[in-house]
Amino acid sequence: MELTPVHQHLAQTFQQMKIQEHVILKDYTTFKIGGPARFFCIVKNEDDLIEAFNFSKKNKIKMFVIGGGSNLLIADAGYDGMVIKMDISGKKYIEEGDFVKVTAGAGENWDKLVEETVEKGLYGLENLSNIPGTVGATPVQNIGAYGSEAKDVIESVYVLDIIKDEYKTLTNVECDFDYRDSFFKKNPQRYIIISVTFKLNKKGKLNFNYKDIQEALSAKKIKNPNLKQMREIIIDIRNRKLPNLKTYGTAGSFFKNVIVSSIKAKELLDKYPEMIVHAVNNKKTKIPLAWILDHVCGFRGVKKGNVGTYQNQALVLINYGNANAKEIIDLAQKMVDKVYEETGIEIEPEVEYLE
Repeated sequence: MELTPVHQHLAQTFQQMKIQEHVILKDYTTFKIGGPARFFCIVKNEDDLIEAFNFSKKNKIKMFVIGGGSNLLIADAGYDGMVIKMDISGKKYIEEGDFVKVTAGAGENWDKLVEETVEKGLYGLENLSNIPGTVGATPVQNIGAYGSEAKDVIESVYVLDIIKDEYKTLTNVECDFDYRDSFFKKNPQRYIIISVTFKLNKKGKLNFNYKDIQEALSAKKIKNPNLKQMREIIIDIRNRKLPNLKTYGTAGSFFKNVIVSSIKAKELLDKYPEMIVHAVNNKKTKIPLAWILDHVCGFRGVKKGNVGTYQNQALVLINYGNANAKEIIDLAQKMVDKVYEETGIEIEPEVEYLE
């Protein structure tokens, strides 16, 4: 069959960019769930990214960027557009007095970056140890754990503005960070993240106020942990609570923790005195959703067919090997309904759903 000019152009672009068609996406997510992408490519530098962007724009194809696929559930029908696998790497360290600015490519492995900064004696990322994914996802989700959030140390984010077709550097304020939220998450079709700059401290202070950390320190008979010990403790805690990605398909914590008014928190504490709470300010309180899912709703370690919740952490949904997206969504909806029935709280997914 003779190729038309349009088909010839696409074929040439495929060869240059190594754009693939009908690539099964489950292999690119930690959930191990998802149908095919209409188009798929891996970008390793800014030139690759521009070519992929131009291809999508010229052919009016929608785009979606993935990193490590660790906070993502993809529909069984897949994605009828271009999926860009972000693989831009590289790191740069610039010293400024007591601080060091660390710029990392969006495709860099997140935990390897954390490990490297800890080895260099830099404070700021240690409580975010052992979180799967890439650097580019860090500002999107405003990842957080054990009293620390990415927004606390992100100075700026270097992006490609899809609307204006230009590069920009966004400040921390412009990223509009909130709990597990950001401008990037609210406006997914505006920017593609290329790199992130973190401002880390040479003389920082460790945050070990969380109950889990205190218990781990006590068990190890450590009163004043150093930076490396802190990272090791965080890794141990997460390994106990979360499943091994080599064994199970999972996206980690499926739902956001709950932030309620102080009045609502008091109402729940009156009903459930053993519930753990963390004051956000004098008007808002954070409640670990895992406690509600486990002690109030009985969801820890449940299993139905190919899906379930992890035996050590009710907040984590599991693919036992052959699950599809619908099964995960059905289980998640049951959990949403049960929490509301028991507490009057409306919970929200942390995991992004791509369809």
